[in-house]
Amino acid sequence: MALCSHNHADRLRRTLGDLGRLDSPVRGWELVAVDNASSDATPALLADTAWRPEGVPVRVVREMKLGLSNARNRAIEEARGEYILFVDDDETPDSAWLQAYEQAIVNNRPDALGGRIEVMFEQGERPAWLQDELLGFLGQLNHGDECWLTETGTPFYGGNFAVRQDLFDAVGGFDTELGRKGSVNDGGEDTEFYRRVLAGGHKIRWVPDAVIYHRIQVNKLRRGYFLELHYRQGRMEGARRRGEGSRLPPLYLLPQLGRAVGRALKRRWAEGSDASLRLEMNAVYFWGYILAWMFARNEAR
Repeated sequence: MALCSHNHADRLRRTLGDLGRLDSPVRGWELVAVDNASSDATPALLADTAWRPEGVPVRVVREMKLGLSNARNRAIEEARGEYILFVDDDETPDSAWLQAYEQAIVNNRPDALGGRIEVMFEQGERPAWLQDELLGFLGQLNHGDECWLTETGTPFYGGNFAVRQDLFDAVGGFDTELGRKGSVNDGGEDTEFYRRVLAGGHKIRWVPDAVIYHRIQVNKLRRGYFLELHYRQGRMEGARRRGEGSRLPPLYLLPQLGRAVGRALKRRWAEGSDASLRLEMNAVYFWGYILAWMFARNEAR
């Protein structure tokens, strides 16, 4: 198992405690904890042995290249097991999480696996504007019953997935240009990796019983978080799509932006701000996409 963390000692403390309450699989497991250039109490917390699950080998390494993709790639280098399970530092695995993955591996021998993610409102109540369709942006994921994943539209998420170690030799590691870097909450490294695995013809198993609970902090329970997330996503995709081409954006983007803004304003006027956030997110995505196409420099590299 790989657990990567950067300056989240407060969240990490609970996650480490939760790992000690996992039901043990039949086969042994190890934990590789990657401190990604933390400057808070994370190094001291990981150095403490009180939290370590009994009988489980634990290795703590420090990766100074900032970025979740860099930390995960370091975990791949350090891991010794046949499969690597990835978990984030703000998550609580269901007690049967390891056992569910083990059973799916024994029964199916997949190249990669993904599990269900539920959101847990750890701080504060769920606001009225946070409708069900928005929970996916907080990490909620459910593809239904156990099956093989064969479509680009049904990815696993970075907070709950597993990969056979030798698959990284075939498809490579995580794109270090993508993913969260410190306080910059970019993403996309997990779905980009998933698509590479699919494109290579490898087998991916969906394991609904391997459940993770993503603990939602209060700073994410605000409209601005969702708008910023989509703005950054638009900038990232716009810069990558333009590449080294012309800075003049395609003309079809401007009408798309206009329509997105118009739909958002119309919904807000008719139904109020609690109903319009999803459309507002679409509008700021296009705005970020166009701005990056016109002005981005290093984002495309």
